Amino acid sequence: MWEDEAVRTRLSWYLAVSTNRMPAKYLICRRIPAEFNQEEEEKELWKIHEECAKRFQETWSSIRSREVKLAELEIPRQSFLDLKLELVNRMLRHCNFCRWNCGVDRVQGKRVGTCQLGKTSRVSTYFHHMGEELPIRGRKGSGTIFFTSCNLRCGFCQNGDISKDKDNGIIVSPRQLALMMWELRVEGCHNINLVGGEPTMHLHTIIEAITYLDSIKPTSEELQYVWSVKSDYFFSYRRDYSEATYQGVLNVPILWNSNMFMSLETLSILREVVDIWLPDFKFGNDKCSIRLARTPWYWETVTRNHKLIYDWGEDIVIRHLVMPNHVECCTKPVLDWISRNMPGVLINIMDQYHPDCFADPSSPNFDERLSDIARRPTAQEILEAYRYAKKLGLNFETISWEKSTTRLRLQ
Repeated sequence: MWEDEAVRTRLSWYLAVSTNRMPAKYLICRRIPAEFNQEEEEKELWKIHEECAKRFQETWSSIRSREVKLAELEIPRQSFLDLKLELVNRMLRHCNFCRWNCGVDRVQGKRVGTCQLGKTSRVSTYFHHMGEELPIRGRKGSGTIFFTSCNLRCGFCQNGDISKDKDNGIIVSPRQLALMMWELRVEGCHNINLVGGEPTMHLHTIIEAITYLDSIKPTSEELQYVWSVKSDYFFSYRRDYSEATYQGVLNVPILWNSNMFMSLETLSILREVVDIWLPDFKFGNDKCSIRLARTPWYWETVTRNHKLIYDWGEDIVIRHLVMPNHVECCTKPVLDWISRNMPGVLINIMDQYHPDCFADPSSPNFDERLSDIARRPTAQEILEAYRYAKKLGLNFETISWEKSTTRLRLQ
């Protein structure tokens, strides 16, 4: 896969971090000074964040060009990463992590928003995921952590037990989440894949967990607790710290696996933390997103966020799931938009849709309003998606066909 020039070029930063030839972004973030105090208003903190972001980009560029070494940078008393943590904790009190902008105080927890979550985060499971795209799973898997709940309401969700049951799994503190990240990385995982459900609503826990990664030393009691939801606990993975470090420091590539229905503020927090993005691009219009996922503002939000991370020069693999009866209204508009706004980006056109959750006609929960997606896509629908992508000149074959479940190919 890495012999493909497009894959190698488009994912060059991620490849360098995952093989410990470059430091993960959060390690750079930790070395950017940020002078602030907790008495300052949130809008003032955002101004400081903007200035720190500029310094981060300059430093990141110098590290990529090898003009500066990470070891040469001192760790300040207050860092850009500390500022991000302060900001996400402020945001949690009037939650605006995602586009719903519910504004509820999740710390007090007297009211809940769309995700139904308070301050507490839960993890359903974590493990070495061998089913992701090849550049992501590699030989030893993607270190995937599944958070509960979601900010979309897709009637066909194939992780419905996680996304629709906010009380699934175990409660995790930021330190316990960091333990999961640490363990997966030292066991050889090529990245830490934050997914769900949806990770966006757990932003505060994730950012704080990242602050622990440099110094974490787990106890046996702590490991026993998190192992209760480790799906591959019974597999024997050798821990090798030396293969998970950059210049002697734990080096954890962060992968954001998301529906991208997030706020601009959340995107700004993540920009200097995420090393590779794995976004979903589901619907080609708001009519379908409202009917199938009960979610308005989908198109404007997700196109904006995809465009921003592309313009920033981030490493991205876009996923689009082909659904039955939605090639014309969803697949083609999504591919059209990508071809116009994100030329050259890597795309996985996914053919593995199957009716699930409320779209499964064999389920007692079946909703007849979802009858148009109550079957698998036909071979003709999958091939039409491929043909259209090929016509647009999109970069999809290498990743899509390696991951194909139908084994369909264009002639």
